[in-house]
Amino acid sequence: MRCYVLGLQEVDQTQVAVVGGKGAHLGELSRIEGIRVPAGLCVTTDAFQRIMAEAPSMDDQLDRLSRLKLDDREQLRALSAEIRRTLEGTTIPDDLAAAITRPLAQLGEQAAYAVRSSATAEDLPTASFAGQQDTYLNVVGPAAILQHVRRCWASLFTERAVTYRLRNGFDHRKVRMAVVVQQMVFPQAAGILFTVDPVTSHRKVSSVEASFGLGEALVSGRVNADVYKVRDGEIIAKAIGTKQLAIHASPAGGTQDQAIELERQQQPALTDAQVVRLVQLGRRIEAHFGRPQDIEWCLVNDGFHIVQSRPITTLFPIPVAGDGENHVYISVGHQQMMTDAMKPLGLSLFQLTAMRPMYEAGGRLFVDVTQNLASPAGRAGLLGLAGKSDPLIGDALRTVLGRGDFIRSLPDEGPGGARAGGAPAPIEADPAIVDALIGRNQASLAVLKRDIRTKSGPALLDFILADLQELKRFLFDPQSNQVIMAGVEATWWLNEQLQAWLGEKNAADTLTQSVPHNVTSEMGLALLDVADVIRPHPDVVAFLRHVEDEGFLDELPGLAGGREARDAIRAWLDTYGMRCAGEIDITKPRWSERPTTLVPLILGNIKNFEPGANERRFEQGRQGAWKKEQELLERLRALPDGERKAEEAKRMIDRVRTFIGYREYPKYGIVNRYFVYKQALLEEAERLVQARVLREKEDIFFLTFQELHDVVRTNTVDDLLIRQRKDAFRSYQSLTPPRVLTSEGEVIAGAYRRDGLPAGALVGLAVSAGTIEGRARVILDMAEADLEAGDILVTAYTDPSWTPAFVAIKGLVTEVGGLMTHGAVIAREYGLPAVVGVEQATRRIQDGQRIRVHGTDGYVEILPTPDPAQPAGRVR
Repeated sequence: MRCYVLGLQEVDQTQVAVVGGKGAHLGELSRIEGIRVPAGLCVTTDAFQRIMAEAPSMDDQLDRLSRLKLDDREQLRALSAEIRRTLEGTTIPDDLAAAITRPLAQLGEQAAYAVRSSATAEDLPTASFAGQQDTYLNVVGPAAILQHVRRCWASLFTERAVTYRLRNGFDHRKVRMAVVVQQMVFPQAAGILFTVDPVTSHRKVSSVEASFGLGEALVSGRVNADVYKVRDGEIIAKAIGTKQLAIHASPAGGTQDQAIELERQQQPALTDAQVVRLVQLGRRIEAHFGRPQDIEWCLVNDGFHIVQSRPITTLFPIPVAGDGENHVYISVGHQQMMTDAMKPLGLSLFQLTAMRPMYEAGGRLFVDVTQNLASPAGRAGLLGLAGKSDPLIGDALRTVLGRGDFIRSLPDEGPGGARAGGAPAPIEADPAIVDALIGRNQASLAVLKRDIRTKSGPALLDFILADLQELKRFLFDPQSNQVIMAGVEATWWLNEQLQAWLGEKNAADTLTQSVPHNVTSEMGLALLDVADVIRPHPDVVAFLRHVEDEGFLDELPGLAGGREARDAIRAWLDTYGMRCAGEIDITKPRWSERPTTLVPLILGNIKNFEPGANERRFEQGRQGAWKKEQELLERLRALPDGERKAEEAKRMIDRVRTFIGYREYPKYGIVNRYFVYKQALLEEAERLVQARVLREKEDIFFLTFQELHDVVRTNTVDDLLIRQRKDAFRSYQSLTPPRVLTSEGEVIAGAYRRDGLPAGALVGLAVSAGTIEGRARVILDMAEADLEAGDILVTAYTDPSWTPAFVAIKGLVTEVGGLMTHGAVIAREYGLPAVVGVEQATRRIQDGQRIRVHGTDGYVEILPTPDPAQPAGRVR
């Protein structure tokens, strides 16, 4: 039997499907001891469904809406308006109207009410639809209430609400609207309480915003509210706003603006004691719901009424340590150039690969550096390394240390830190050392590929676990690490000493162009050779321009030159096809699995380069490095004690050119093995699908490695767990991971402490010298990289998979990166001026704008609209 109306006292948080998110929360709030909620009722989703079923042409309108995409802005606007008009013009049947208005007689038929929308996809733990549906205040009389109920139903189809559902994957037909009708309260003050700090996400700090009158003035941004920060029952910060306006109930119904007398404008809307009491109520509500809340409140006769509470969905989760101690975490993704959310199998496999423990939060990995910061030696090492590689992390860590008592100090014999510079590791610049390391890894990989073929079932999982130890043996081989650090530290030495002796900034950038053994830069140049094979065959080029299917390689032999083209692409994929964007996550599709990703890059190379570009580019870089070396040594010899200085510099240059290319190899080794694991695990997953254990192969991506082991062993799986993991992953994708996070949930944002930059400059970290002007191409997906010669790539991050795009560009700007991360290393080798770590670069720079990248000094300028006669790019 259908139920059209429920009293708030009958509702709890389990009834979202019946009364919507807001109604369920209000009903649950009314059950919390000591929390006052204005009396009222909920018009249920049964009533909405009946209206939708009886409304003329609604089925057709919803069908048309379901076929639209986010890009169809005009059609979305027109169709959503049409649906709203239909609902607002619908006559509510007499029995339904009576069910809504009858309970109001008990509450007071001519009393004033607030009529609020309450959608079934609103105010949920993983999505907040705040402000997307309508609220109407001071509604008086049954007829007016019914009119505003219809308006609330219609507000489910505002353009903003429809667009949000499209963006977040909510089905328009599955989202339903309930309506909350509550007695109005007429407050002296009202506002918002966040039970966490909305700016820093600090879980122990609450934030109160308050203004006179109804809260609508504050919520709509029409008043400068008072703002309080409260921690542990004490106000730690207070800012009293100049409140020129208040909104009050109008005697005729609705609301009206009222100017505040000059002498009251800077008076606080609440006393300090009221602020503290309000925060205590907020903590009670937060504890009841089990998560931080965004609460709307009203003050009436010194008593607080709660008119809404919703979960805060934008907070980044906190890694769980479980010991009650203070902790400081650093993002792994910012070091690995992959800040996207990862699926559970990818997270757990990378955790199994790492040498030190990693903590998962929000689909990302973090390392706990508390112990490093606790001792003087560890602190100095970590800050020195962070200061060189990512100044924003270094500055954030100094902020934490500046608080004095957050981290307990340990004596010097406590855990040490990584070496931050000083004398480079003592190792001779012998290329045979690198050759031997690469040879050992390739031999080990061949054994893995041979032996894994015979494994299946639990034995396969056991085999991979054992092979992970072989991978770690390679990754953490002392000689391998010595080679990497020798190249890195020699780079630091050259930059520091040559600036001190010659005033030469970032001299090592040119010296590292076209070094041997850099598997990542070789990958980008090798794709130029693929373009050379395809360029002479116009039928193949024309075919590639329209490729959409991943099986296109099998179609190529039917074209003139197609067999050669297929063989060239496949040969490239045999060497590099295990790579992809976000490659540290084993679940990401590899180039071998999605070769269409490469097609725009190949076509760009055909258009932008002449035959033989690979060899020419490499030789130009090698010659540029050699000339720079000769110039620097000659200038050094002219100095006092110049022969000694030149001899030392030559030794470091040899060390850099011998070893720095190997810096890219260990990650190549990781992703090679990961791809072998993935292929075997997907074969096992197919067996589980055939046995009807799994619904689809890719479900294994939402299990940890150990959980997958149990599923393979028992042939049983928790379908609910997989669905929950998929929902969680979708919610994590919209979160931005912080570089530094504390156990109190506080996001510590570092800053570049630099003066003397041009007004409006976008500050970052200088990682590859030179200055370039050109057109900015803001690209977030490499598959959409339509680049012209002279373009400057602006993107969130660049892991090795972006390297093939580097051959076409003249400069690089990223939001994430450090001195020795992949994008920086390849930019230097290719001679591209680059600035990384530019906060929100992809939002602050518009696609197509003309910009100047100062790769030596670490900043970007946005230039005026270009003269059409200006050349595309100019390096200085």
